[in-house]
Parts: sequence; C-alpha cells; structure tokens
Amino acid sequence: MKSTMQSPPLLISQMLRYGTTVHADQKVCTWTGDGTREMSFRQVGEQAAQLAHALRGLGITGDQRVATFMWNNAEHMVAYLAVPSMGAVLHALNIRLFPPQLIYAAKHARNQVVIVDNVLAQSFAGMLPDIPTIKHVIVNGPIDDATRQALAGIEHVEAVYDYHEFISGHPTSFDWPEDLDENSASSVCYTSGTTGNPKGVVYSHRGNYLHAMGVFASLGMHQGDHALVVVPLFHANAWGFPYTAMLAGVSLVMPGRFLQAEPLAKMIEAEKVTFGAGVPTIWNDLLQYLDTH
Repeated sequence: MKSTMQSPPLLISQMLRYGTTVHADQKVCTWTGDGTREMSFRQVGEQAAQLAHALRGLGITGDQRVATFMWNNAEHMVAYLAVPSMGAVLHALNIRLFPPQLIYAAKHARNQVVIVDNVLAQSFAGMLPDIPTIKHVIVNGPIDDATRQALAGIEHVEAVYDYHEFISGHPTSFDWPEDLDENSASSVCYTSGTTGNPKGVVYSHRGNYLHAMGVFASLGMHQGDHALVVVPLFHANAWGFPYTAMLAGVSLVMPGRFLQAEPLAKMIEAEKVTFGAGVPTIWNDLLQYLDTH
C-alpha cells in the first residue's frame, strides 16, 4: 500500500525558485577590495535564467559538464544555480590543484564549457591546450588582448566570450525542467590530497537538497543572517552554503580572492556577518590579526 502524500522530486531548481521569490531581496555581496558589489537573490535568479538560455545556445541540452574556474563571487553563485537547474552538471574546478591534476580532472569529467574569472584566465590558458573537450570559454570580467588571444588561439577552442555580453539580451525567466531524476548528477567535485589522480565525487539533486535542509536546521539559520563563505565553492560544494542560503534566506558575503585576515575583518564589520564558513587556519589568522589591531 502506497501513501497518498505528494512526492515531488527534490531538485536544485526548486531551491532556486524558492530563494529568488520568497527571499528575493536577500543579497550576494562580493568583496572587491574597496567594498562590496551587491546582487539581490532576484537578480541572481534572472542571471541564472539568462545563463541557462545562453548555455542552451552552445548545445548544453542534457547532462553535459559545465566547469567553473573561479573564486567565490556572485557570478559563481549564478552558475551554481543555473547549471544543475537546467539539467547539466556543474564541475567547480579546484584552482589550487597542480596543473597536471587539474588537467586530469577536467579531461576525466569531459568538461565542454568553462567559466573563468578574469584574474585566473591567464593561468587557465596555460593548461587549456591539454583539455581538448573544452570548446567554449566564458570570461567573467575584462581581460587584456594578450590573454584573449592566448585563449582563442587554442585549436579546439571555438569561441571566447565575455560573461556579461554572453548572457545579455537573453530572457530573465527560464522553463526549468521538472522531469529530472532527483538522483541524477547535479555537480561533481574532484578530491585533493589523495594517492594517484583526483577522484570524482558526484552529487545528486536530492543529496544537495537534503544537505541544505540539514545545514539550515542544524545551524539555526534564518532570514536576515549574513554568512561569510570563505570555504571555496570548488571544495565540497562549499559545504552546501549556496543552496542553504536559498532555503533560509541568508545573505551571502563572497570574499573573492581577498582571503587574508585584514580584508576578512573589514567584510565582517561592513556586512554585519553572523555566520562564517571556513577552515580553522582562516579563523586563527583572523584572531591573531584582531589581537594586534
């Protein structure tokens, strides 16, 4: 005998819809070095839709892998939501891996598209010739002509795009597929610090959804909190904080590449941070800085 209860699939797109409507005014704040630039959850949802439309135009129509090579910032958050919600698989590349390991992970995952922060584009260009599956490179932020030529000059790269130009003009709503299997892959991360090559760990929609609910409940987070996400988005799905924020209505503070104690202290003060996610060494450095300042 089966129950009469509804049993909708637990999908990333459900968290996206909920967060960008119920908590539409909460924010993702990206530290720039001089302050923050803000994007509301509503705007995150609109950009996610635009990114999904643009990726469809590149032939991302199924569970192809879309990679990111980025620091923690608002555009990375957009990709975190858009890519799995459209049915593709997000692969957040670990920018701290040695090049041979990173090349192996990108090739093993068969990444077809990569979104790269401009400050990381030059280093990624040096590895890209050895990742023949990547056909399209999307750069977040301005780059110089030499870097653009280095990326575009690789034989298997069909095009290099500016992120904002790439999504511009596309609709700000998207018909997110609702027939996805909740146990299908939503994202993949690769291990570090293990013997041999990095190992792929594949996360499901259902797993990420339930994990976000668990983080939400166990930490007692609620609308109005501000979480500083120092843990990289390429590390274990940032412990679920991007998705937890959508459910709980928690504004996120993204430090970008500014991970030293002094800028972190400024972020905490400026954005009135109530939660922090990071490894102990980060907080030890911060405490030592505060003891002397």
